Amino acid sequence: MNYQLFLIPLLIMMINQVVKVLLEVRKGKFSWPVILSYGGMPSSHAAVVTSLTYALGYYEGLESPSFAISLVLALLILRDATGIRWQLGNNSRVINRLIKELPDDREYTFPILNERFGHRNIEVFFGIILGLLGSMLLVRIW
Repeated sequence: MNYQLFLIPLLIMMINQVVKVLLEVRKGKFSWPVILSYGGMPSSHAAVVTSLTYALGYYEGLESPSFAISLVLALLILRDATGIRWQLGNNSRVINRLIKELPDDREYTFPILNERFGHRNIEVFFGIILGLLGSMLLVRIW
């Protein structure tokens, strides 16, 4: 088994999360849950699936079935990150605002929903760039 196919995307995910945390620290918004949170800049989903697709294309070839599966999976995940998951975050924001408008005795009976799920297109774009460039560098190192 070629362990680079697992290790390269895993390292890219870790690098992406460090970049995400550093950007949050720079904004003054750091909190430990950011490390494992959804959403934000850059998209770890985009970085990981791009990295996996690149590694499969490099090590197994662009004509391999595993590369084709990875490419389809990557396109699905990228679409999901900017589509359904982004809308889920928007819906959570609206629901949270509606809950705050309830009388105090009713407001506290509802949980606060997480509003950070999806990504803006720019966050996905930079996730793709990080996944691609990081994977290219790691392939050269290995």
